[in-house]
Parts: sequence; structure tokens; C-alpha cells
Amino acid sequence: MLLAAVVAGCGGGGTKTSEIPGGGSAASTPATSTQATATPAGCTKVAKPAPKKTGGQKKPKAPLASGKTYKLTVDTNCGSFTMQLDLKTAPNASASMVSLAKSGFFDQTIFHRIVPGFVIQGGDPTGTGQGGPGYKTVDKPPKSAKYTLGVVAMAKTGSEKPGTAGSQFFVVTGGNASLPADYAVLGKIVSGLDVVKRIGQLGDQSEQPTFDVVIKDVKVG
Repeated sequence: MLLAAVVAGCGGGGTKTSEIPGGGSAASTPATSTQATATPAGCTKVAKPAPKKTGGQKKPKAPLASGKTYKLTVDTNCGSFTMQLDLKTAPNASASMVSLAKSGFFDQTIFHRIVPGFVIQGGDPTGTGQGGPGYKTVDKPPKSAKYTLGVVAMAKTGSEKPGTAGSQFFVVTGGNASLPADYAVLGKIVSGLDVVKRIGQLGDQSEQPTFDVVIKDVKVG
């Protein structure tokens, strides 16, 4: 199953659905999941944000400063987690994510796809798996790329070349997602892995969230 399904969301601003082997398409799967009646431990219930329009963002023209460490801290209603960006494997996606975070692009958005034991996916302000910044970056991953627990990578459509990315990212919540080296490796979780695992349990068999996990903001550190 983990090798035959799709992860939604290219984030390039078009209507295509990004594909990652491992589950169904969140963009094409009807939102029929039953929301949890009780608030999960470690979470607080908040209003689900309204979908936002995407596109029109400016693509960064310069890479991030070399020799400096960049981190993104994602604050949600289920806790916070921090990822450290890998400027070697994904310099273009890293510069883009930092720019988008600083502009508030991710604020008040949701994790629109949650597959227990596989990945959690966010970064689409429309919440459909089809939104993005209106541009794409490319960071071809090394053939040795591994998508293991805590690795953060970028989603893309099946027709796009390896390493293509928009704004949608996924975090691996299983031991090894067994994915091909097609997805730009943005970095890894360096704190809050317990929060990532907690969020990773809040999905059903149709890969729909069973509880609204809202990204309050993303801070650059």
C-alpha cells in the first residue's frame, strides 16, 4: 500500500495533485471523515481557518547565506515542532520556504492530509492539496536520499521531474516511508518529534484529518 498511492499537493499554484507513493489523493478524496468528538490529548480545539487564495508570491532570487543554520518552527494547536533546513540537498526549496514563512504564507493553514504511520502534509493555504505560491523550485535529491522518521521533504506531481517543489511539505512519521528519491529533501525534525507523531495519528483510512490541526504560524530561526 505504501508504494502505490499518492500524496496530494504540488504547491505550484496549478490544479494538479502532487504525488508521493504511499496513500490516496487528499485532493481527490471526498472529505467524508468523521471529526473526533473529543479533543485529542496534547491538542486544543480551534476554529478551522477559511481557505485562502494562493499564487502571486515572489520567488526568491538569492540563496540563503551559506554557513548559517536555518530552522523553521511550526506552531500548531497540537504543539510545536522545529525542522532544520538542509541547504546542501535543497538550497532552492529552503530559500523559498524561509521567504514564504516570513511573509506569513503558512499562517492559519491546516495539515490537509494525515496518513497514520506514513506522513503528515501541509503547506497549502487552500486546504485542498492543490494550492501553492505560484512558482516552483527544483532541487534534485541525491540517489541515496532516504525518507525516514522525521525527514521533511517537498511534495510534487507525478508528472514533474524529481525535486520539483512549491509550498507543500510532508514530514515522515513512520520508520521508513520507502519512497523513491524523487522528492526534494528539505531537512529534518530537530525538536518536537513527539508532536509530529501526535499529529500523525489524527488521520483516517481515507487520509483525511480526524481533527483540525491548524498551523498558527511558522517562525524562522
